Amino acid sequence: MPPITRRALLRGTAALGGATALAGLASCSRSGGTAVGPTAPAVTAAEDARRRAGGQLVTARLTPRPVTLDLGGRAVDTWAYGDAVPGPLLRARAGDLLRVEVDNQLPVDTSVHWHGIALRNDMDGVPGVTQDPIGAAATFRYEFTVPDPGTYFYHPHSGVQLDRGLYGVLLVDGPDEEDADQEWVVVLDDWVDGTGRTPDQVLESLRAGGGGGHGSMAGMDHGSMMGGGGGMQSRLLGGSGDVRYPLYLVNGRTADDPATLRGRPGQKVRIRVVNAGSDTAFRVAVGGHRLTVTHSDGFPVTPVSTDALLIGMGERFDVTVTLGDGVFALVAVAEGKNGGGLAVVRTGAGTTPGPDAWARHRGQPALLGADLTPTESVRLPDRAVDRRHDLVLAGTMASYRWSINGRMFPDDEPLPVAEGERVRLRFVNRSMMFHPMHVHGHTFALATGGARKDTVIVRPMEALEVDLDADNPGQWAAHCHNIYHAESGMMTTLSYRA
Repeated sequence: MPPITRRALLRGTAALGGATALAGLASCSRSGGTAVGPTAPAVTAAEDARRRAGGQLVTARLTPRPVTLDLGGRAVDTWAYGDAVPGPLLRARAGDLLRVEVDNQLPVDTSVHWHGIALRNDMDGVPGVTQDPIGAAATFRYEFTVPDPGTYFYHPHSGVQLDRGLYGVLLVDGPDEEDADQEWVVVLDDWVDGTGRTPDQVLESLRAGGGGGHGSMAGMDHGSMMGGGGGMQSRLLGGSGDVRYPLYLVNGRTADDPATLRGRPGQKVRIRVVNAGSDTAFRVAVGGHRLTVTHSDGFPVTPVSTDALLIGMGERFDVTVTLGDGVFALVAVAEGKNGGGLAVVRTGAGTTPGPDAWARHRGQPALLGADLTPTESVRLPDRAVDRRHDLVLAGTMASYRWSINGRMFPDDEPLPVAEGERVRLRFVNRSMMFHPMHVHGHTFALATGGARKDTVIVRPMEALEVDLDADNPGQWAAHCHNIYHAESGMMTTLSYRA
């Protein structure tokens, strides 16, 4: 029997059972009003409004299953959506209907969450909140309209399965795409599965005070940690993460046998960067080049040039570079940890960078997503805030418990909202760990600067405010995208009420 996760126990769902439980969300309330369930008429109405004339049907199939993967000279046993990581690249145009059949060949329940997509609530892929889990040997069809152009990705929302090979990229094209000669998709990951530990064993070790399976950190609070990744701290983020990873990947390859990205001198390349890691922020740079940041979490920003970009778990950035002549390192430095990923950019003759090329970029100045400003086309219209919610983020390494507003999911207090409201969320970080906070089903605007995002880093002992328009009814997860924090309680629900 698969282990019962906190999500499977959400508010008595297991006792109610199946579709009855999800429909039952519409009759239970601890915060006043009636909850709008995932299958409510308002959810269907919002989906109908996203449909566009001329939209096409795009179909795909995902088969999560146990596999043996070659990560670049090292074979590991893991779970994946195919014979490689990342999984299959999915692509559609804004307004298309995406239909994905999921055939679960894993020995446990799973799900698929479509990270960053403002989709219909019953397709969001959060067991116990929006759907029943997909059982072993069972199938499930996800079908929804993709409304906004951008770079997105998909992954399970079941336990710590994201920290295996279960992730892939979803690209949604718009009518006015970036003018570039080439496009590269670059996916970053921290890797432990098949190296002597599974992610579930890592989580068990953290809960036992074992510091992610390497060394002993029992009884230590995050306020006194120097970071689980190798004794360093991030200059920009404070803490570095809880798990010490033996491998870091770029497009499924280690730095010992990196992927190669080929181009020609003078070409303008659009690079879509996704951080699919579970516990690691990455500092990304291309040796000898400047990066021009054009999009954050799918939405355009006022272009800004930088030597390096710091990307939290779950964040995505589009950048452009004009390629020089030679061989260069595209590096992903594991922030505050002792390691990094590497890909090789080759436009001509030259020596291939060594596997430690990432180390030369450690600590260099970097841009954060919160530093960006939106283009006028995606700026939220000015209006008064109708409702405010504080989300106080706290946690301890001693018992490895992470909470929002003093409660651990699923014993959280949902955050009530009503359709049509402008809602301000104030993330207040009272821990010494950074938290990339992700809100499902919506994009928000940073209250200072206004950049549109769905995932944003909240640094230790700081507060950050975001605004969103409550225009997508349902029950929506809001959580830290450190998967070990989310699975240990740092999650709540943005709960539409009628």
